[in-house]
Amino acid sequence: MHLKHHSHLAYCTNVHPGERWEEVFAALERWTLAVKRRVCADRPYAIGLRLSDLASRQLAEPGRLLEFQRWLERHGCYVFTLNGFPYGQFHATRVKENVYLPDWTDPRRLDYTRRLFDLLGELVPSGLEGSVSTSPGSFKEFIPGPDQVGLIRSNLWECVTHIARVSERTGRGLHLGLEPEPFGLLGNSLETAEFFDRLREEHPQDPRLDAHLGVTYDTCHFAVEFEDPRDALRRLRDHGIRLSKIQISNALKFPATPANLDRLAAFADDVYLHQVIVRREDGSFARFKDLDLALAGLAAVEAGAGAEWRMHFHVPLHSQPPPGFGTTSDHILGLFRLLQDEPGLCSHLEMETYTWAVLPEPLKSRDVAEQLADEYAWTLARLAEHGLA
Repeated sequence: MHLKHHSHLAYCTNVHPGERWEEVFAALERWTLAVKRRVCADRPYAIGLRLSDLASRQLAEPGRLLEFQRWLERHGCYVFTLNGFPYGQFHATRVKENVYLPDWTDPRRLDYTRRLFDLLGELVPSGLEGSVSTSPGSFKEFIPGPDQVGLIRSNLWECVTHIARVSERTGRGLHLGLEPEPFGLLGNSLETAEFFDRLREEHPQDPRLDAHLGVTYDTCHFAVEFEDPRDALRRLRDHGIRLSKIQISNALKFPATPANLDRLAAFADDVYLHQVIVRREDGSFARFKDLDLALAGLAAVEAGAGAEWRMHFHVPLHSQPPPGFGTTSDHILGLFRLLQDEPGLCSHLEMETYTWAVLPEPLKSRDVAEQLADEYAWTLARLAEHGLA
């Protein structure tokens, strides 16, 4: 969907299971077109496409990409952004911290991401920019020392040089967005700024860095880290880091009451990682890489009843959480206020509630198309309130 100020809004198709291109395409035909009919029937419709490594290889086969381009044209759709974070299986199996693998120390991650840009350079309409979101380098526990961080920077720079070549060949402005996430190698704005500073030391005055590498700002992730959007964006700007894409998603927040801790069991699953950060009454923090560890008992004893918990669990943007729970939608609205003041800050917006299959029943719509249509309605209404839609 094309918004004011040349911005674009899509939902990320990682909500739909499918690792092979045939499965991805079937989901586009079944669900994405159904959502388009509900929210954008007679206008160009933006797609935020998730491609696994396997699906990207299959789409790159001779003739298949052309078939997809014709399908997009026939249905009034266009692709402006790709989700390149999950490399492999993302549904119906244990993902957890394996979502970071292969990480940016591994040449497979580099090859996959370069292939995504080869595809995106052909898919993005003339005159538009294209973005790819990727992992924050790795998971902290996977990186034993500075040598691995240096290898990550080296592989990312190889990717930047490839993106620059594809951009020049296709005439499209293309950029990669590292996506900070709690317990990722880049977990917050400070770690991200330090990482980019080191890249600049290694590649001084090279304009390709600013043009082709930035940050995917996931509102859920930054909110779980208790970052204020104004402070986070100021830090990124002070260090010359572009916003490649904004992912609009909600986390859960709640006081550590016994009733709330009991209700948390409904959000435990064996598929995704649900990082938890607790801000104690004295302002200090307790951090847990998954919900089961946070529920082990020690967290509640340390934190006290006045503590606030925030959990990386994407809940639908429009939904009302269970009694006693809230969401971090205030972070989204704070970011929208900043976009209102400076609409050119970022033109790529993507809703990313991928947890439909594991949502507790009270939060789940009758089908995923209904959920997505309701998320569009919520997001477009909030954007309109800020003069952005």
